[in-house]
Amino acid sequence: MVDIATRVHNHKWKIDPIVRSLIDTDFYKLLMCQSIFRNRPDTNVTFSLINRSRHIRLADLIDEGELREQLDHIRSLRLSRGESTWLRGNTFYGKRQMFRPDFMEWFEGLQLPPYHLEKHDGQYELTFEGKWPEVMLWEIPALSVLMELRSRAVLRDMGKFELQVLYARAMTKLWEKVESLRQIDGLKLADFGTRRRHSFLWQDWAVQALTEGLGSKFIGTSNCLIAMRREVEAIGTNAHELPMVYSALARTDEELAQAPYQVLADWHEEHDGNLRIILPDTYGTEGFLQRAPDWLASWTGIRIDSGDPATAAEIAIRWWKDRGEDPTSKLVIFSDGLDVEKIEELHRQFVGRVKVSFGWGTMLTNDFRGLAPNDGLAPFSLVCKAVSADGHPTVKLSDNPNKAMGPADQIERYKRVFGVGPQKAMDVVV
Repeated sequence: MVDIATRVHNHKWKIDPIVRSLIDTDFYKLLMCQSIFRNRPDTNVTFSLINRSRHIRLADLIDEGELREQLDHIRSLRLSRGESTWLRGNTFYGKRQMFRPDFMEWFEGLQLPPYHLEKHDGQYELTFEGKWPEVMLWEIPALSVLMELRSRAVLRDMGKFELQVLYARAMTKLWEKVESLRQIDGLKLADFGTRRRHSFLWQDWAVQALTEGLGSKFIGTSNCLIAMRREVEAIGTNAHELPMVYSALARTDEELAQAPYQVLADWHEEHDGNLRIILPDTYGTEGFLQRAPDWLASWTGIRIDSGDPATAAEIAIRWWKDRGEDPTSKLVIFSDGLDVEKIEELHRQFVGRVKVSFGWGTMLTNDFRGLAPNDGLAPFSLVCKAVSADGHPTVKLSDNPNKAMGPADQIERYKRVFGVGPQKAMDVVV
């Protein structure tokens, strides 16, 4: 077991880089990348860092030179032979050769494209531009670097024994969560915490803790590198990025209305089984399901990622019943803002009515609340999103209007096209 406190106390980035592999990323990014490589390889996109928690002044905390060193190190990474063998030969979701030879040949030769970094009003403006399959793979490592550099900045002046105590308390806090969760009969839970983790070493420790503490109730991790090293399942399907970019490319309101379904039609051709999971909230869950083509009702399940999770699950259950489907055969994956109490509550409410699963993120891999002076390690909301495609702005509405993004006039257009009415705003913590 790694002595995390000692590593933090002694760390030098050249021997302990934050991102140490191109597969230190979420599994869904690679699945989506292959789909984009096949269907939209020449689309030009811009991704941008967005700090929703503006009170965290990252440019005041994090040294620009250190940030550039970490980003430059990521650009030096290439897929190793062992990583390529794992991706080519491993079984994912019961399927061998999930990643096609042409995609793997491209990935094996990939160098991430250049980045653009500036400071403005206490924040970093970090952007990536280029072909969609290349640029999209910056999202997770960019977030990982910023999150961990913030952690290192807060911990920098702590002594060795102070760090030992801090990590001992954090480990105890997480283990108490594990002890509570393993009391839940039939629990199915995965680690979804890569993008806002405290550090790579901490996420790796958390996965080991869940493996030992939850046994078969822990079904895997979204992080490909950790999945490979710890021999657990790699978990993930798709994300808002796909409908956001497809929609930005639509030229008419009619094309825009169909864009989210075209995403899933392309996905349908490539994947089956537990990879056929609907993410309906990009432009409002209820309207998305009301207008959905009949073939989507036969998909395996749904992932809920914004708004009130119980409300969204009830909407999905009614939709399946209206389409002649048995909800008890369907999978509902809850993945937004989860911690132990919410997991317990949602499991009680929906077990037996649907198949319930949880993607546990920030409060698994970055819950250091109350452990550092002035609560300096409290999690915050940092995202890296596609903001334009072929020169056209992207839009996200979400079931929580506080997560909406895009130009105001386009947000209003999307609300009109997708029939989004009044929404309940909810605090965005992570």
